[in-house]
Amino acid sequence: MRSFRYIKSAALVLLCAAALTTSSICTDGVIAAPTAAVKPAPPAAVQLDTMNVRPLDVVNSPKLYLNKTITMNAKFDKFSTLGLDYKPAFKSSEDYISFLIKRDDTNYDIPLSEMKLFLKREEAEKFIELKTDDEISITGVMFSDALGDAWVDVKSLTVVKKAPEKKDGVN
Repeated sequence: MRSFRYIKSAALVLLCAAALTTSSICTDGVIAAPTAAVKPAPPAAVQLDTMNVRPLDVVNSPKLYLNKTITMNAKFDKFSTLGLDYKPAFKSSEDYISFLIKRDDTNYDIPLSEMKLFLKREEAEKFIELKTDDEISITGVMFSDALGDAWVDVKSLTVVKKAPEKKDGVN
């Protein structure tokens, strides 16, 4: 009777092991080819492979854009310190400044705070005259998805169109 229990237990363990090793939990990310055969792309090729994206698409699915070079158009909101010095996605406040863009899915003035955009301080000084609602083009690498947010190291920022001057707080 005892030997039957042992055989039954051993069969259950083997069945579970077989099920786990063939399930998607264990096989996701497994590569059949040896890693030495995979050649990394040269840095110049990475820069050429930019994806034109909408900011909300990146925020809604940050894992899809992780470690990819992205280009997007947006309306500038303001410079900020949001996300600086956060250890899991570290960008030093001594070397970087962050900025916010506006959400494009509403008529209200709401910043897209789920996207952390970082610009080197030397580069940011060139854009000190940016004003709210200026249309900009951003190219950068999404380097982290910490907190489920998109963290982007901005490589270039271009002013596409200046916002009209406001008179007495009204356009």
